[in-house]
Amino acid sequence: MQTDLDDTDRQLLAALQANARLTSSELAQQVGLSQSPCWRRIRRLEEAGLIEGYHARLDRRGLGYGVVAFVLVSLDFQNEARSAEFVEAVRAIPQVVMFHGITGAADFLLMVLAEDLESYSTLLQQKLHRLPGVRQVLTSFSIQEFKALGDLPIPPA
Repeated sequence: MQTDLDDTDRQLLAALQANARLTSSELAQQVGLSQSPCWRRIRRLEEAGLIEGYHARLDRRGLGYGVVAFVLVSLDFQNEARSAEFVEAVRAIPQVVMFHGITGAADFLLMVLAEDLESYSTLLQQKLHRLPGVRQVLTSFSIQEFKALGDLPIPPA
């Protein structure tokens, strides 16, 4: 469900996405509102689910994650119970930072961080290959990052 956004809502979303540490006073000043109406708009955007939370963006390399792997996983068969079991097991692996069910030759796509290739190999052997119902795992490594997941485009009016 898409929420109707006016220009002020778009400005608020862009400002928060750029710097979630802005105070309501600073936000109000940026979008030309007084503090109370600004706070009410932000609350409405939160309640509508457009603002899911406030986070710090961390540097993976600075945290020691030098390897980014994209992992295609195919299951031996899928039914509701098998898929739920698989999803729960994958969600429990902290190195899996993105996880999607997909169409095509594989069933799932995982984005996995590891310190190095040896760490990834250990994770692959001890966790990924042992996930419930796994038939096949195919890994592609990122060799150069041109654009990371960052700010979402805010739809125009």
